[in-house]
Amino acid sequence: MTIIQTLIIGVLMLFSLTSNGFAAGTGNLITPIHEVNTAPARFDDKEINLRGVTKEPTHIPLIDLKAYTLEDESGKITILTSAELPRTDIEIIVRVRIENLAIIQGEAVGTTVIELKRYE
Repeated sequence: MTIIQTLIIGVLMLFSLTSNGFAAGTGNLITPIHEVNTAPARFDDKEINLRGVTKEPTHIPLIDLKAYTLEDESGKITILTSAELPRTDIEIIVRVRIENLAIIQGEAVGTTVIELKRYE
């Protein structure tokens, strides 16, 4: 195999990773939203990357709460943010931390998803 063929294969593999679950520029894999929704205790106090389309921005100034829904092909999840709310209907990758108020007999209670960094 020539050097050119090796380089082409390497570029194709990199493209495949960035379009199929690897967050380009973040250094981490994308977690499907469905996995968090079905087993939030597994992600307790962990940082993960999610990718999806932004929906339903919410801002309650009285308590300084900002949140939006992120939706991918597997489900949707609400994300709290201290940053500006993202525009609606754009695809983003977001680094989040999953926090649960409690885990009782393996079941998470009070799951919160907090935005750490947004990649638009």
